[in-house]
Amino acid sequence: MPPKKRNSGTAQIKEVKSAESVSPNKKECPELSFKKHRDKDAEFVTLCKSLHVTDLACDRAWELWKSVQESMDEIAESQRRVWAACLFVSGTDVNVASFTLTQVLKAVNLNVKQFVALVRKLDVNMDTISSKVNSALTRLEKKYDVLLALYQRFEKTCRKIFAMASENLLSFPRERETMRSCWIMFLLAKGRALQMEDDLVISFQLLLCTLELFIKRCPPDLLQPLYKSAISKVQSPPTRTSRRSQSKAKSRPVEPEVDLQLLNTLCNENECNGEEVKNVYQTSFSAFLESLDLSRSPDFPQAKDLNQQYEDHYLNSRGIDGRLFFDGDETVLPSKVEILQEERTPKKNLADEEALVPPQTPIRAAMTSIHQLRGDLPSNGDQPSNNLVTYFKNCTVDPMQDVLKRLETVGQDFSRRFGEAVGPHCVVLGWQRFKLGVRLYYKIMEAMLKSEEKRLSVQNFSKLLNDATFHTSLLACALEVVMATYGESSWRTGGYNHVGAGNSVETHLCFPWILDVVHLHAFDFYKVIESFIKAEPTLSKDIVKHLETCENLIMERIAWRPGSPLFELLKQENGGGAADQVETAASISQPLQHNHTAADLYLSPVRPRRDLPPEAPATPTSQPLNQPAGQTPRLPKSNSLSLFYKKLYRLAYTRLQLLCSYLLSSHPELEPIIWTLFQHTLQHEYELMRDRHLDQLMMSAMYAICKVKSVDLRFKTIVTAYKNMANTNQETFKHVLIAEGHYDSIIVFYNQVFMQKLKTNILQYASTRPPTLSPIPQIPRSPYKFPNSPLRVPGSNNVYISPLKSSRMSPGIMTPRSKMLVSIGESFGLPNRFQKINQMVNSGDRSFKRSLDAGSAPKPLKRLRFDVDGQDEADSSKSGQDSLLILKLAEMSSTRNRMQEQKMKEDAESKE
Repeated sequence: MPPKKRNSGTAQIKEVKSAESVSPNKKECPELSFKKHRDKDAEFVTLCKSLHVTDLACDRAWELWKSVQESMDEIAESQRRVWAACLFVSGTDVNVASFTLTQVLKAVNLNVKQFVALVRKLDVNMDTISSKVNSALTRLEKKYDVLLALYQRFEKTCRKIFAMASENLLSFPRERETMRSCWIMFLLAKGRALQMEDDLVISFQLLLCTLELFIKRCPPDLLQPLYKSAISKVQSPPTRTSRRSQSKAKSRPVEPEVDLQLLNTLCNENECNGEEVKNVYQTSFSAFLESLDLSRSPDFPQAKDLNQQYEDHYLNSRGIDGRLFFDGDETVLPSKVEILQEERTPKKNLADEEALVPPQTPIRAAMTSIHQLRGDLPSNGDQPSNNLVTYFKNCTVDPMQDVLKRLETVGQDFSRRFGEAVGPHCVVLGWQRFKLGVRLYYKIMEAMLKSEEKRLSVQNFSKLLNDATFHTSLLACALEVVMATYGESSWRTGGYNHVGAGNSVETHLCFPWILDVVHLHAFDFYKVIESFIKAEPTLSKDIVKHLETCENLIMERIAWRPGSPLFELLKQENGGGAADQVETAASISQPLQHNHTAADLYLSPVRPRRDLPPEAPATPTSQPLNQPAGQTPRLPKSNSLSLFYKKLYRLAYTRLQLLCSYLLSSHPELEPIIWTLFQHTLQHEYELMRDRHLDQLMMSAMYAICKVKSVDLRFKTIVTAYKNMANTNQETFKHVLIAEGHYDSIIVFYNQVFMQKLKTNILQYASTRPPTLSPIPQIPRSPYKFPNSPLRVPGSNNVYISPLKSSRMSPGIMTPRSKMLVSIGESFGLPNRFQKINQMVNSGDRSFKRSLDAGSAPKPLKRLRFDVDGQDEADSSKSGQDSLLILKLAEMSSTRNRMQEQKMKEDAESKE
């Protein structure tokens, strides 16, 4: 539950308020003159003076206000609040903001979410909100979400640590002062140790380090028994004692840098990896304590000093005052809607069950993902397994030394770049992330090779395993999975990291950051994604979706950057005329089925052309057929390029279909025409995609067809609808390449580039003989399957089963919150569980006639191996009330077997 609003101590409140009245740049900002701004509303100038706004920001904000004034009916906010939003925008644009976000929130009585939503509403025209402001809003939202999640966990943890924390703290000033100092010290540590203050995992680990420091220095009578007993009786010597031991007489009392027993207790209670938190303590947190001269002091930090140092940090950052979370201030409280959603979260399975199913908070979700990733990795550390070493030795040229040398080089670059982005003392954490990535890299590589051995009946993969691009791509994908698991590769910014967008280093870990670190082309990275997912069935649904989003970003934009090998392949493919185009229109409507593996794609395989006789298969080593005199031998077609375009067409049509549903529902006949122009552009005018975005061509094609068909649709309307689509960024229509080094809006691009290039083709759609319509692609629900997703028992709407995962995972972690959790093969606990399951099954809409026919369980149940110890649960001694569930499980097993047989049959037919 979010914290209730409370009043803090009088002295502290006065101290904070007096500090808040001081603007970050008050000394640098001359006082505003009413005479100079007499053309403006007096109340507006008064608001500017209260926030110490500069003349330049005041003028810019007033101009912005005048431009959006006509849309006030749509915004439906008071003038003062809109003025505050305009001041935030202008101050951010000209980088002269003299106020913090908290100060402006208090001036207009809004919370963070409300204010961010109001600023976004100002973007009534395409040029109202700049990229710099949009990026600042995105970072602001994420920082707030992280801070809120951290404070809610802090409050919950303190109730378990401090004896009186569950009571009204106003009656216990000593406990309240201790908790407040702890929270402020954490805020200060996070601000100083991390450049990426929106990193939830490392921030939470720093919070545990801060709690450890306060617990071991806290009087025992303030602590709960668990933590009172967790403090080590015998203190181990500090890490750095050899030099200090020379002056024992003069040194002050020595305290260990970290109490491992206490830290492990905190980590266990919060489902956090103790080794990772220990490393954070010994690097980032110890450096922070040294900067405060607190690492050896046995005393509490002075609350006044902590408060003043955080005050300085907060004013310089011009952001949110994190102390207000502890005070329950309305500017940082979540909205009522969020509170209601939290209250509706089920806290128990059923009334008579003791086991609690904890709510999936952001921190719990992150810790669970990390726990699952670590649990699924092999136990042999960051070294290749014996099987993988055998594959290496079976190669004509053993790749082992090249692999190890590459890992050493990439590891140094990765950890260094990680430290530069996250924080000055986070290089060691970067090495931790990298070692996890290496373990996953080896695991996936071994799985791929086993699959290839089974498919090809060979064991010598010398060509593949000596391909540097394959190894780099596989390693980059493994590292991206690790980064996404730790929440350090986020889509909140849409993956935009180009110069001029106002992005700071805080967004630099977002994909495609990893491609820059390992010096890899996006087109080469795309080749490994699908095989990676298929080779690792334990990947969570969120990670699979993350990799799918990476693939979409590559197809939309990143693969079309200058220098991409994609353009060279397209040039080769299109050199032989129209018949050699990358993908013919006829192939678009075919299902997206292929048997290509990463090995195929990286070894530049080919497929036989229709004009080649079957006795001359096209392979990487095939020689060109004898050609008639005067003809140039035609190169085989690239499977990697063909697959790329098949996926590109499906992605393009999916996005076009969604945009049409927003804008052209009354003109359904236009969608296939727009698609035909769009597809023609991608196939024949692919140079228009160079350093541009797929959606820029989509919006231009839509506008062009509506223009020639006399349908009134303006670009402003198109981009307004486009902003409502998932994973979009306003940079797509505000920052479009016009000429080399020159960028402008989508309208300028359409008039000066798109229309000039395709004018003849566009006008054909207005003639009596328009071009033939392109086939519509078949759109699968998702190109990737989620093997670990719960599957519904046939005939029931409320009974699901999931594959048994690793025994390292507890059922509470494995299973989402639901009405009932049953792990077959483990103790059922209460004896009436089967009765309740039967009641749930019987509540379905379908009557189960099969249960009336057979008197005993069907034999297919013997194929289900759900139990941990390998023993079948089916037993004739089970009571009759179990039979309905057994029937349902057996029915699902039979259905699954039939689906697998059908899939094997289809795969066999596709290979013929």
